[in-house]
Amino acid sequence: MTAASILLRFTAFALLRFRRNNLDRCCYKTAKLDKLVNRPDASLLRGLIWNSLLNLHRCSIMTDANQTENLEQTMQRLGNQAKEASRTLAKASGKQKSEALLAAAAELNASRAKVLAANEIDLKNAVKKQLSDSMVDRLRLDDARIDGIIAGIKAIAAMSDPVGRVLSEWDRPNGLEIQRVSTPLGVIGVIYESRPNVTADAGALCLMSGNAVILRGGSDSFHSSTAIAQAMQAGVASTGLPETSIQLVPAVDRDAVGMILAGLNGSIDVLVPRGGRSLVERVQNESRVPVFAHLEGICHVFIDREADLKMASDVVLNSKMRRTGICGAMETLLIDKQWSKENVASVLNDLIEAGCEIRGDEQICVVEPRAAAADESDWIKEYLAATLSVKIVDDVDDAIQHVNHFGSHHTEAIVTANNETADHFLGGIDSAILLHNASTQFADGGEFGMGAEIGIATGKMHARGPVGVEQLTSFNYRVRGTGQTRP
Repeated sequence: MTAASILLRFTAFALLRFRRNNLDRCCYKTAKLDKLVNRPDASLLRGLIWNSLLNLHRCSIMTDANQTENLEQTMQRLGNQAKEASRTLAKASGKQKSEALLAAAAELNASRAKVLAANEIDLKNAVKKQLSDSMVDRLRLDDARIDGIIAGIKAIAAMSDPVGRVLSEWDRPNGLEIQRVSTPLGVIGVIYESRPNVTADAGALCLMSGNAVILRGGSDSFHSSTAIAQAMQAGVASTGLPETSIQLVPAVDRDAVGMILAGLNGSIDVLVPRGGRSLVERVQNESRVPVFAHLEGICHVFIDREADLKMASDVVLNSKMRRTGICGAMETLLIDKQWSKENVASVLNDLIEAGCEIRGDEQICVVEPRAAAADESDWIKEYLAATLSVKIVDDVDDAIQHVNHFGSHHTEAIVTANNETADHFLGGIDSAILLHNASTQFADGGEFGMGAEIGIATGKMHARGPVGVEQLTSFNYRVRGTGQTRP
């Protein structure tokens, strides 16, 4: 038996004793433990050790300086390290950042076996927790999905540097030359739930935009996210940029979320929540720093009286049924009362044949007897399922009023052959993304040619719509003179 095997078994035994005695604190040195659990002779005990660590309610973390710290100290250390890393990233060239991301992608590929082993632990825990099939699918990683994650990192690495761009410039009569230049935001906190791919997407987007990032993933994907983050850190560090440019909170304690929302004593500049309504709502209500987010996606399609039947049917079917569980999926269909009943019946039949449940107003239920009667609550529901509320409206102004009253300011579309009507609709709706004769499911940064996105923002300050690398920047003014003084 090797010395490493003996030490590994001793570690497992110690952890079991902590669990048996119901102790509430333990110390472990994360870097050395990570090396141990990746040795070939550690495969049998890897899951035991990680599960033991995860199930400890509160752990003290042993730093490289052999100093024990509590959760609050750990979080503040992450914040301080991120702030320091952000200063280095702000000065890094686009070439440096691209090389760091390519190295991160290569390291992730080399760590594929470790990532899949970590994901297997998360999947087994998900089954024990009796998570839904859709939740388990969100957690699941395989070679194809890891290939997709790697391809996404490489795509971000190939993007133009969003930092240092001259956004506008002008000269003053006194000879001053003024430029508005894009700059990083600083440190971005990302709080997300079960999708481990967010670890890579958010890490890559933040780094390419010159920002450090603190990631707080959900407990369901803790092992997978940890393995991905460690691979990316190693890749970034190998190119000379700070390993702490990308950090994952090394605990599942919910108190960590509260500390992030408080801003870690000024360390965090912006927060991005990725998850369900309860998570986003908490972040928006409790955060002391700016938030890029949308609460929900109650998206509408309006079929105008001058809409082509085939185009309307294609847009409606794609908007609802391509993927029902994404924020850009249509949840309410509005139809002009002047559009023929035969056309209305045809579109509703296409939806039902595709497996969609219709909840309609009184007029819709007359046209389509298979529709269930809608109530007022249906106009504000984000179904995220093959269910659609449908309503007949008087005209385009009635449609605008409905959307502005019941919508969530996310994405809306109009189908019409009349450009003036389309412009009237687009100009009257207070939403982040508006489409004419196109599916709401184009509400995506990749489809906009922006590369990956960290999310969709429906607020009106700074970022709105898909939040990609350009939206993760701010700007400053750079003024050059020849000794001018103000009279």
